[in-house]
Amino acid sequence: MATMTGRRPTISSMNGMVAAAHPHAAAAGALVLGRGGNAFDAVVAVAAALNVVEPYMSSLAGMGLATCWMAKEKRVRTLNFVPRIPSKFPVETFSRREQLARGSAAVGVPGNLEGWMELQATYGKLELADAFAPAVRLARDGFPVIEFNCVEHNGTESEIKAHPALYGPWAKTYTDGSGQLAHGWVLRQPALAATLEEIGREGPARFYGRLVAYLSATGGSVTMADIEAFKPVWSDPATARYRGHTVNVPPPPCEGFQFLLALRILDGFDLSKMERNGVQHLDTVWRAIRLSAGERIAHNDPTPAKLAELMGDANVERLRARVRDGRPITGPTEQWMEVSPEPAREHHTTSFSVADADGNLICVTQSIGSPYGSAVIIPDTGVTTNNFLYWADVQPNSPNRSKPGGNLPMCVSPSLTLRDGAPVLALGTPGSYGIKQTQTQAMVQLVDYGLAVQDAIEAPRGRLWDGRRVHAESRIPASTLEALRKLGHDVETGEAWTMKVGGMHGIAIDPDTGVKTGGCDPRRDGYVVPA
Repeated sequence: MATMTGRRPTISSMNGMVAAAHPHAAAAGALVLGRGGNAFDAVVAVAAALNVVEPYMSSLAGMGLATCWMAKEKRVRTLNFVPRIPSKFPVETFSRREQLARGSAAVGVPGNLEGWMELQATYGKLELADAFAPAVRLARDGFPVIEFNCVEHNGTESEIKAHPALYGPWAKTYTDGSGQLAHGWVLRQPALAATLEEIGREGPARFYGRLVAYLSATGGSVTMADIEAFKPVWSDPATARYRGHTVNVPPPPCEGFQFLLALRILDGFDLSKMERNGVQHLDTVWRAIRLSAGERIAHNDPTPAKLAELMGDANVERLRARVRDGRPITGPTEQWMEVSPEPAREHHTTSFSVADADGNLICVTQSIGSPYGSAVIIPDTGVTTNNFLYWADVQPNSPNRSKPGGNLPMCVSPSLTLRDGAPVLALGTPGSYGIKQTQTQAMVQLVDYGLAVQDAIEAPRGRLWDGRRVHAESRIPASTLEALRKLGHDVETGEAWTMKVGGMHGIAIDPDTGVKTGGCDPRRDGYVVPA
């Protein structure tokens, strides 16, 4: 008789698979697949449902990117739905990102809704209203809030309460007015249900009009011209080879090339001969991560020629030599800045993956910036807006200082991996500037140590901060962490499981059998649902 181990079961399917940050959102995608939709329809269903069940991470007024395997075309394409910085953004009035933490001044041009519609209109089978239907029902009927809903919401309450003009509408929209959530309380969002229905029926024009009018009246810089000028952009991916795999992420201005560069560095080391989660393994990986972050910060939004140079053999070998020399590495991991403390609660992003029976595979990562974004809720819509101008670089001395109408670099990195020309893995995570760090650590567990996707996601991780700081999960043995301190890492031990190291979701595909296996992160309310 088989022995039960207490671990979660492996969730596999010969047909479709959805991995997302909330059970209801994963179920919404599976429901749409079961009703004849494909992966592109299901992605829209998941995204809309996440807007309902994790509004602190998701909004149709957020931004994001997608990396997609188009089965009929047998190629990878990426979709960038991150709009440019508003053309009237008064960058000269700001000198610190903290000035753009909340309020209408922090709101960037919404991109998620346009991205969702582009994915479905180009490759989907259903109507937009069909894809929105599960989210509409969730918003109107309500859902019982679960553990992570309460943790995220209640942990944000005191900070939003410091903004009286924002707090009242926020508390009314997401609570009974008290500002706090209790496990099992049913959250209903009738205004959001009506907005989603209206968009599915008539398109987004009326919603955008309300958004621009309200932001204009409350100190925002987004104009209707900014919204009308924005179109999601399809492009070929940026790629890197790693142990016989081809890893694909969106190209710049997406900052995912840091992940690719870290893999290129690590491809010069035989990690499989190092003890898994041992001193040599972690020291090598952390050093490569810190070096790749420094390259991304120094050469933000590179041209194609510059990116080729950064990823080229000469630069990669230079960085490998720095990994080998053993001298401590001190440097930034966030933005261009003096070494700074850990930013407070800024990693509010979500990532989800969908596979269908037709062979399509999609990884989407989208965000509203901080928890509940700007905390500005557009009246009568139920929609919370992003605070992505907090992510613009407004430091007067920065070589990367943002410009009105300029690109807004995004630190998300939805990835899709091929082997022998066939898709084998979709993998994405939230986590702010730690996203590329989490992906690198998980890829090593998958490829170098042969772990299954769920086990690789659950493996203990670290989050590197500016300077030499590393926040490590306590499941890494204390003796290992102490040895890493002696090698120059300023390691602080955190919880056994912490969302500081992301909340990864993914789907692995066996190219020989077609079996799809999902993986979800217990650091959040992640769930996998087969179709």
